[in-house]
Amino acid sequence: MAFYSGQIDGPQLVADIQAWARELGFSQIGVAGVDLSSAEAGLLAWLSNGFHGEMAYMQTHGLKRARPAELVPGTVSVITARMDYLPRTAEEGWQSVEFERLRRPQEAVVSLYARGRDYHKVLRSRLQKLSERIAEKVGPFGHRAFTDSAPVLEAELAARSGQGWRGKHTLVLSREAGSMFFLGEIYVDLALPPSPPVTEHCGTCSACIDVCPTQAILAPQRLDARRCISYLTIEHAGPIPEELRALMGNRIYGCDDCQLICPWNKYARRSALPDFDEREGLTGAHLAELFGWTEDEFLRLTEGSPIRRIGHERWLRNIAVAIGNALREADDPSLRAALQARTQHPSALVREHVAWALAQHA
Repeated sequence: MAFYSGQIDGPQLVADIQAWARELGFSQIGVAGVDLSSAEAGLLAWLSNGFHGEMAYMQTHGLKRARPAELVPGTVSVITARMDYLPRTAEEGWQSVEFERLRRPQEAVVSLYARGRDYHKVLRSRLQKLSERIAEKVGPFGHRAFTDSAPVLEAELAARSGQGWRGKHTLVLSREAGSMFFLGEIYVDLALPPSPPVTEHCGTCSACIDVCPTQAILAPQRLDARRCISYLTIEHAGPIPEELRALMGNRIYGCDDCQLICPWNKYARRSALPDFDEREGLTGAHLAELFGWTEDEFLRLTEGSPIRRIGHERWLRNIAVAIGNALREADDPSLRAALQARTQHPSALVREHVAWALAQHA
């Protein structure tokens, strides 16, 4: 990182950055300092308990997550960015609409954030454009942009920079926007005035803890990722633990339950960008239809989507579990036929989950 040595009007520059960010589709900009030492003990405890599961990179990077100036030498401030992702077409009462999907066992449910374009691509390009606008104002400066792509304590930085507070589900919550948003950061060598943090407003509510299908939220702000459906369907590579399969219902990629139940998400904002509009075919699809995709179809139909990163094998694994859960609810010849067609699949992982799913049919 090249060090910036000029003089800047910090408050004015932050105001300018906020205005440029709005033009780029961001919803809020904050600034945090780089001293996150008070978060280190919690991070180490989470890792020592093994709550990160197979996400070995969490352990590998260790405390570097809590030390921005070690990750990117020369960093003095962190610009945090929020981008709302609720699809523009989301109707009133969208939370109830999503809960209804979970009550239709044969319908495949994909997490809301993953129904549109890959957020990594959207945020990264716009954070880079924002960095270029800053350079036009102050001249060359040291910076690196991140979007869930490096050892960064995103939620901690967001909370410290006034984006919201850490909810009991560990996600960042805003009184104005709920939690349906992405976060991104720009590490900079500019001394910018930090944004004031906001107070917590969860109170005695425990709805997110109570609703979690697998009870992955062990206590307020204490999540065991190994039980989280989002982790199991996206990050976890091997067989899904049998004791958790029946609890997954028809969720084939991610899980929104802790956000759907949160009272603050009645204030969730629709995205200003078309990027997060729902792709045709991913919302309301029958499990048998998606399970029938060949690998070529999977790659073509998920191009530019975050779903593509799990690959066809895990896609089939996830849907096989959902089909098994649907068959336990009611017989459906089309679902049984879809499973039968995969009993000789080359992947042992797929075959094992198909066999389990078939055994769920009484």
